[in-house]
Amino acid sequence: MDTASLCAVEKRGRVHVITLTGAGEHRLGPPLLSALRSAVAAVRAAPGAGALVVAAEGKYFSNGFDLAWARTAPLELHASMGGAFRDLVADLLALPMPTVAAVTGHAAAAGCALALAHDAVVMRASRGFLYMSEVDAGIKIVDYFAELIRQKVPDAVNRRDLLLRGDKMAAAEALRRGVVDAAVDGGVDDVVAAAVQAAEALAARGWDGEIVAENRKAIWPALWTKVKDGGADDEPPRPRL
Repeated sequence: MDTASLCAVEKRGRVHVITLTGAGEHRLGPPLLSALRSAVAAVRAAPGAGALVVAAEGKYFSNGFDLAWARTAPLELHASMGGAFRDLVADLLALPMPTVAAVTGHAAAAGCALALAHDAVVMRASRGFLYMSEVDAGIKIVDYFAELIRQKVPDAVNRRDLLLRGDKMAAAEALRRGVVDAAVDGGVDDVVAAAVQAAEALAARGWDGEIVAENRKAIWPALWTKVKDGGADDEPPRPRL
């Protein structure tokens, strides 16, 4: 399976791997978000899919929203980017299988949120950081972003450091703080292999995928409420250009 030229899907045993392709920053603009949602839908429909890994090529996992696109797009289209990302988070929460992010490089802003939207996070030890850049960029964080961080980052001090201090957490620090599940030595291939191994171990449990999805929604009910059905009551993020 291949979704245009922006991401590709491959099957490794019971694990499907979605890879953001190319050496760029993997900015989450409408084209990449559409490609990712299509790839997740393809994995959901694939027979024998037991778990999902999302990874990226190059030095970035994702450097956040595509602000260059937003600077040139008509104002009325700006909400489509935040809305598509919200829908992607909903897709991941509702996916009937375990999910693992292979953070192969820098994950900033929406890219950091994308990583944390997975059930588990495996991070490259030698390169990359988690970084919520909104306070540095002068952007108000929207409520579903805040809820995702609140649910996925286990300690109030860690949340403060990410959101109010703009700390950049490398893998060892993120692991020590309980924000990620593993820090892996080596290059991109090593991180992806470790994530696939972790995902394969989960797939081997033979769980009912629909129960996995329903339990995920149940343990993060506030987040699910804010992202399901397009989060109709919430205002989409508006990056300051």
